[in-house]
Amino acid sequence: MQRVLGHLFREPVQIQCAGRTDAGVHARGQVAHMDVASWPNGVDAGRINRAMPDDIRVIAIEQVSPEFDARFGAIWRRYTYRVNDDPRGPDPLHRHFILAHHRPVDLGAMNAAAQALLGEHDFAPFCKQREFATTIRTLQRLDWHRDEAGTAVMTVQADAFCHSMVRSLVGAMLPVGEGRRPVGWPGEVLAQGGKDSGVTVMPAFPLVLEEVGYPPEEQWAARQHETRSLRTLD
Repeated sequence: MQRVLGHLFREPVQIQCAGRTDAGVHARGQVAHMDVASWPNGVDAGRINRAMPDDIRVIAIEQVSPEFDARFGAIWRRYTYRVNDDPRGPDPLHRHFILAHHRPVDLGAMNAAAQALLGEHDFAPFCKQREFATTIRTLQRLDWHRDEAGTAVMTVQADAFCHSMVRSLVGAMLPVGEGRRPVGWPGEVLAQGGKDSGVTVMPAFPLVLEEVGYPPEEQWAARQHETRSLRTLD
């Protein structure tokens, strides 16, 4: 994408995305920014999309002030993860976006388990560690529902996510839904602070970045500063 845009703008382009998703994750609502010296005549979303591969589409373009940062200015990211627990499996046309899970799950139990994970915590037990990076996050939403096709859909929202966090949360929820683990188990894993071999990092392909939220423009600079500061638990 950077190569294509660099050709259209006739200058090197660096793209900064709101979410650096794991390999294999999809994005319906990705946000990105780039700094360019000028905007060439005739370059719009249509022209950009004609030069892009079929799995990338620019939905909208907007000029913003230099204080906007797609990654560090965000105040929340929302993802979904889809699981089909019908013994017949998911619709073959949707198999690239839905996990085939061959055991029924109780969404009520998983929603009850999710309550202990909400709020600000150190999510190290659910994250792949990176040197000098914090694993403290504020989980704003975590719940399950079934869509019209009966697929179990997890919606999760936080100020930010660390590497493999969402897929590990799914891996902690499903054993509860199957009845193999008690409702309190995910909360116990979080509280113990270390890795638990019972938590599986689930496949990436059912995970979708749905939407990214930002504060009002007058708060962009302050939000960047807050996000770039190393977080600690009080």
